[in-house]
Amino acid sequence: MKFLALTLAFHTPHPVTGELTPVSRRFREVVASAVQAEELGFDGFAFGERHERPFLSSSPPVVLSHIAALTSKIRLFTAVTTLSLLDPVRAYEDYATLDHLSGGRLELMIGKGNGTAQAELFHVTEQDQWDRNREGYELFRRLWREDRVTWSGRFRPPLAEAEVLPPPLQRPIRVWHGSATSKESVELAAYYGDPLFSANVSNPVEPYAELVAYYRERWEHYGHDPADLLVGAGSAGYYSTPRSQDAIETYRPIFEARLKFFASRGLDPVFPTLEDAIERSSLLVGSPQQIIDKIHRYHERLGHEVMHLSAEADGLTEAQHRASLELFQGEIAPVLRKEIPSRPLSPGGLT
Repeated sequence: MKFLALTLAFHTPHPVTGELTPVSRRFREVVASAVQAEELGFDGFAFGERHERPFLSSSPPVVLSHIAALTSKIRLFTAVTTLSLLDPVRAYEDYATLDHLSGGRLELMIGKGNGTAQAELFHVTEQDQWDRNREGYELFRRLWREDRVTWSGRFRPPLAEAEVLPPPLQRPIRVWHGSATSKESVELAAYYGDPLFSANVSNPVEPYAELVAYYRERWEHYGHDPADLLVGAGSAGYYSTPRSQDAIETYRPIFEARLKFFASRGLDPVFPTLEDAIERSSLLVGSPQQIIDKIHRYHERLGHEVMHLSAEADGLTEAQHRASLELFQGEIAPVLRKEIPSRPLSPGGLT
């Protein structure tokens, strides 16, 4: 199994102290978490894309380029690139440039994206968002594979023998399709023979397992070799200590602060208690062996080879967070890497 450290760059008050970190410091924290992820041996670092509160992740190419300059091995993921909102030509230019600057360490994850405010910002409607995502990916995919492109569509001006620069370093590049609950993303991934990354965060495993099963069905429908299918999955949080009781005691105020945040937004929690979340969600809190066992249970349902953990403290102290990540890499990851085989992240086998 491969492991990513992920952040969406939330900018909210600290769940326990209520302190709001200044924006500049918040970006420095994100960059530091990526450097730490490489130092600790994570396979990839994933940075989200959102264009509304409470996120500071509106410009992944800029942030990931800065991280690329400070790292040398870790693969750099978007999570996700919202092609429903973006001009695919401009997105290609940004990410092809980033791929060169990172030495071919880029892995793209695309998706429609969520949020009413960002849809309004980019004048995307509920009726056309999936068409925009599909059309944007079709053009983006061609730009990465062809030296000159002639193309026409609904949502941007046509191209006639257009040369878009720079030429890519990785050709082709692996593109994952991020999906929470949508069959549209799954269908697009299966059609093109691309890997799927299940959000696997907000609900019990059942709806995510259903989508992965649908992906496998559609993958074979489109004539792809089942052996080539690749799935990743998220997690709803992580904290481990040698004794499970210590992990639960430390994480409880963080979880309860999260419940208060949901309540402030008029949202009913899917998992009303920490114990329920540990039992029924992808939250990983407990001893190393408990976390190994739980990831195995999820793997039985999803068949994933790649998973993400939170890259940032999320209410833990920096010392607690680092100690927990060190425990993951020292006692949890080696077991899972051995017991759940996985292919290289790079199609070319660079890592």
